[in-house]
Amino acid sequence: MEKMERATHVIQEDEGKGAVQIADEVVAIIAGMAATEVKGVASMAGNIRNELVAKMGMKSLQKGVRVEVMDTDVKVDLALNMEFGTNILEVSGIVQEKVKAAIESMTGMNVSVVNVRVAGVALA
Repeated sequence: MEKMERATHVIQEDEGKGAVQIADEVVAIIAGMAATEVKGVASMAGNIRNELVAKMGMKSLQKGVRVEVMDTDVKVDLALNMEFGTNILEVSGIVQEKVKAAIESMTGMNVSVVNVRVAGVALA
């Protein structure tokens, strides 16, 4: 069976020390964790494959997150389930700020855009 090559990006290179690389999946996990820390976000929304994986007892930390990395520029797409009764625009704005700040502070990459798609509403 052939090993799949993960998309990685060099975020620092130093001749004396070597290179630091980061995988797209890591950026997606950072985004997902930052988003779910925001009050009013019930959970990340995923596709049918993610839901089946969750039912089997495995947790995907990048569920509901898609990242596109070009050089050191990151575009993030999030799919969220919001808690019933929250102000969707306000919570979405906080999510955008938190995700951008988390990725930028942890990776040094520039986040150009964080798109939020509200996929559902859940009872708190």
